[in-house]
Amino acid sequence: MYVRYLCSLALISLFSVTASAGSNYQDVSNELERELQVQLTHSPAKNIILFVGDGMGVSTVTAARILDGQNRGVDGEGNLLSFERFPFIALSKTYSADQQTPDSAPTMSAMVTGYKTNGGVFGVNDAVMRGERGWDRIQKNSVKNIFEFAEDAGMATGVVSTARITHATPGACYAHTSNRDWESDADVPKDSDVPDIARQLIEFPFGDGIDVVFGGGARAFIPKESSKYFSEGRRKDGRDLISEWLNKSPGSRFLHTKDELENLDSSSLVPTLGLFSSSHMAYSVDRGAGGDITQPSLVDMTRAAIKLLSSHSSGYVLSVEAGRIDHGHHAGNAFRALHDAIELSDAVEEAVGLVDLNETLIIVTADHSHVMTLAGYPKRGNPILGKVIHSGESAPVLAKDGLPYTTIGYMNGRGFHDLEKGGDEVYKEEIFLGRKDLTDIDSESPGFHQESLVPLDMETHGGEDVAIYAVGPMAHLFRGVKEQNYIFHVMRYALGEK
Repeated sequence: MYVRYLCSLALISLFSVTASAGSNYQDVSNELERELQVQLTHSPAKNIILFVGDGMGVSTVTAARILDGQNRGVDGEGNLLSFERFPFIALSKTYSADQQTPDSAPTMSAMVTGYKTNGGVFGVNDAVMRGERGWDRIQKNSVKNIFEFAEDAGMATGVVSTARITHATPGACYAHTSNRDWESDADVPKDSDVPDIARQLIEFPFGDGIDVVFGGGARAFIPKESSKYFSEGRRKDGRDLISEWLNKSPGSRFLHTKDELENLDSSSLVPTLGLFSSSHMAYSVDRGAGGDITQPSLVDMTRAAIKLLSSHSSGYVLSVEAGRIDHGHHAGNAFRALHDAIELSDAVEEAVGLVDLNETLIIVTADHSHVMTLAGYPKRGNPILGKVIHSGESAPVLAKDGLPYTTIGYMNGRGFHDLEKGGDEVYKEEIFLGRKDLTDIDSESPGFHQESLVPLDMETHGGEDVAIYAVGPMAHLFRGVKEQNYIFHVMRYALGEK
């Protein structure tokens, strides 16, 4: 028998614990009792789901946890996101072969291949540098990933993302390239014969191909001239890869609307491609119930993918990425980044309710962190997106320049004030006029961009370790501080080295 409190019914009740859990002596005592009941299992996993919060560092998890609680009118600090209730946790060292602070290409590649590689590349070892032109070099130095092993073993596979499905994190699940930006043939230099990333998805040579693909990025799959589904195509070679997907095997399906996904027949597994936007999908707050963009949510896509893949008797490997956490941070917009992190938590909770944790290993992690920080001694319960107010006070505290400041800030990025003067000639006159007066500005609004220290065109990734949360067969192998490529080796071992 697995962990008592992790069996299906007990886990459901665990997720319903009030958000104030962990806030006093008795709550923590009860938590200890639950931990003492945890037992290990060494039986293989039938299925693996790898959730990746792109850019979801520890500070993002902390802030999202608090925001989630505050959004629901409960104790934010005492709240937990769904995956924070998992019994096993480790830290992942995210540096790549040539970068202290990495990008998403080598980090996701490390997780799914077991090899650390160089910035901007994936599916290859560290002998390949970004931008190399020769396909023979790529093939000679390609490394096999967990989805390729799974397909060769007769398992089903799926890739889900709120980013373009040809973006670095989802692309690393099926492609091998020397440049993460070569998403369509229009992006590949004329003197290179490396197949573009979209083409590699359609031509995936292992098993019967990737079975389920949901995300954005249709433009890389369709001709520049016109498309039946989307107006913005980028391909110059005239190939319609959506049509090629539909023609590659009997019963293959293509979806491009939320309604089509909701009405999908998941009783049997047939190749299913869903591309719901031309580029990245919208942020969670801009679509669905609270937004004006009609697209499926990450929860919707996760649910549909699991239902489809579960119909395959030999098990499956599924990757689910919340890709736009990263984009919100790059823009210095914590509001959108944190709400997308909350959506990832909701998708994990949905997955937990759909699978048998005695046979499914669920891993939740990030590829890298960001330079967002929480600081300033705000009082308990202070809005996490708000201005800093000290305990016992009602007005925002003022900094040495006489201005209020927010709890959340960024080490670098575009959130500086008046560094440029006039037009788009950034930095030309190098005039710094100090911080913006936030007194009458609503820092909790969706459009607020937090202040930053170092002026850059775009906020950067952070280089610190990120967390790995795990539940299910072999989850106990995640503990301590691990290299990021260790995740691949656990997945292979959990599947019985398939």
